Amino acid sequence: MRLLRHTTALLAGLLLAGSVMATEANYGYQEHVENPGIFAMVGDLIIARPIGAAITAVGAAAFVISLPFTALAGNTAEAGQELVVRPGKETFMRCLGCTKSGYGRKQQDESL
Repeated sequence: MRLLRHTTALLAGLLLAGSVMATEANYGYQEHVENPGIFAMVGDLIIARPIGAAITAVGAAAFVISLPFTALAGNTAEAGQELVVRPGKETFMRCLGCTKSGYGRKQQDESL
């Protein structure tokens, strides 16, 4: 029980420290981050990627369950795109800490 309290306090402190540092560094919202910082990368690795992987898995399960209905309606491609491809692309095809999906910063720069 004591370890749980200490771990919870440590995680809460880290989250608060990260939000304070992010507020001090950039006041306002940036649409596209060219060179993400360490807090953006760590937050993306620890929070966003596992949530994205879970959403992709749930979307894949929902797609399989809804497959008979979408096949009858004729919109299987759209359902697959929205339930599986889009969350998977945001999770696995984005550089660490970046806000736009793609293979990575180098590939995004080459495509421009």
